[in-house]
Amino acid sequence: MPDALYQRYLKALDTHLDHRAACTTCTNSRRCREGGRLWDAFTRSQDAYLERQRSQRGKPNSR
Repeated sequence: MPDALYQRYLKALDTHLDHRAACTTCTNSRRCREGGRLWDAFTRSQDAYLERQRSQRGKPNSR
């Protein structure tokens, strides 16, 4: 079964990239309001996933 947190992280990235490809306002250094919201959602999901990965390192049978 796929990891739900990982799937949410990838979905947030895909959503941001889809917006970025279509938005005429967003650049690599500046985002429109919607682009900023999507980027924030992606970074929160990524941070949560990576934090969980870090916390599971070294724990036996952490799956």
